[in-house]
Amino acid sequence: MLDIRLMVTRHSVFYSPFIALITEGFLEKENLKGEYHVVSPGQSVIKEIASGNADVGQAAVSHSWSELEKGRKPSVAQFAQINTRDGFFIAARKPNKTFDWHQLKKGSFMFVHGGQPEAMLRYAGFKMGVDLNEIKGINLPTTSAMIDSWRVGNGDFFHEQGPYPHQLEQEGSGYVVASVGEVIGPVAFSSLMCRWDWIGGDIASRFTAAFRASRSWVNNTNPEIVAKSVSTLFSDQSPEVLTKAIADYQNLGTWSGDIDIPKNLYEKALNVFMHAKLIKKRYPYEDVVVPSPGS
Repeated sequence: MLDIRLMVTRHSVFYSPFIALITEGFLEKENLKGEYHVVSPGQSVIKEIASGNADVGQAAVSHSWSELEKGRKPSVAQFAQINTRDGFFIAARKPNKTFDWHQLKKGSFMFVHGGQPEAMLRYAGFKMGVDLNEIKGINLPTTSAMIDSWRVGNGDFFHEQGPYPHQLEQEGSGYVVASVGEVIGPVAFSSLMCRWDWIGGDIASRFTAAFRASRSWVNNTNPEIVAKSVSTLFSDQSPEVLTKAIADYQNLGTWSGDIDIPKNLYEKALNVFMHAKLIKKRYPYEDVVVPSPGS
């Protein structure tokens, strides 16, 4: 079997279609063998892909815009959609069945600062009539630091990908009250990338067939079964927590549709980043995205 080196920017059940490539054996069905790695602090998935240290990485079309902003051709090609929704949830300190986004102004909000997570959160707030600048934010460097701080009583609202808000809910220290993905709707959020010269080969075609099958399976399979499959890479999370997060993602339509990156969702992601003032202009779809092999 040929080895495929996989690398992710963030480790979360949000990326279950990528993880199930290994845990559910979809790569082996294409005579491939996968190695799964989370990028080390201070490293860049794009640089690891471009340098040949990894073959396929998880990032987003927005990662390519940072290179275009510097006047450079992106060093990687974006070729498949993992998630067509933002994957972050908002948890409150207390149960709240009548949550309104304006309530964020009444307390402190521990949210993921910077990059795409903050850009999407700002856009969702904008759609709900809330300016993130008017909210008292708590900025911590890592998810583990956020969770540790929350557990000792800091913050009134908490913002992270699943299954972390779901874990707090199981512990009784937080309660999921909102979904950023539900507010924004379909958008080009997380995608797969590779070197430009890698995408045209036989290995790329076999990998893409495996990923297409994996994403469909994750989207259409009972959440408990998916959770059991991916749980080998989430030793710190209970099966019940993983199941709840996966069910929420399925219900949102996070993994629905084919794996091609739709141009209209690419344009919507541009809208988000223009609103956040993270890019100066709109960049053509063709400068960033290539068709998925077999499409």
